[in-house]
Amino acid sequence: MTWIEWYDSLAKPSWTPAPSTISLIWALLYPVIVASFGSVFVQAFRRKLPRRVALPFAVNLVANLLFMPIFAGLRSVPLAAADIVIVWATLVWCMVAVWPHYKWVAFAQVPYFVWVSIATVLQLSITAMNW
Repeated sequence: MTWIEWYDSLAKPSWTPAPSTISLIWALLYPVIVASFGSVFVQAFRRKLPRRVALPFAVNLVANLLFMPIFAGLRSVPLAAADIVIVWATLVWCMVAVWPHYKWVAFAQVPYFVWVSIATVLQLSITAMNW
């Protein structure tokens, strides 16, 4: 069974976006994430920003990139739920940590935060429905 067949077989809330919609949203968000996170990493590397400010961005990036291998690869709904909560929490941490230094980076995360909030509720709902 392919991962999409497996995904289609899961119980999901009625408001679940189509996979194509989810892909489109990520396609729109990733350039903003790359630009803003990249700016933080470059400034931290140049020592114009404390490295501790870059830490939540690194953790968020790793957790974000691990979501699909966990969810679709391992097909672990509960572990994917834990991962998306980490993505959400570290994104809040990112915004708070960078605010005093680069407010534009914090503001740039707002669409990402909105989407990850929706995705977190969705993933927790899928987890509860398929426990």
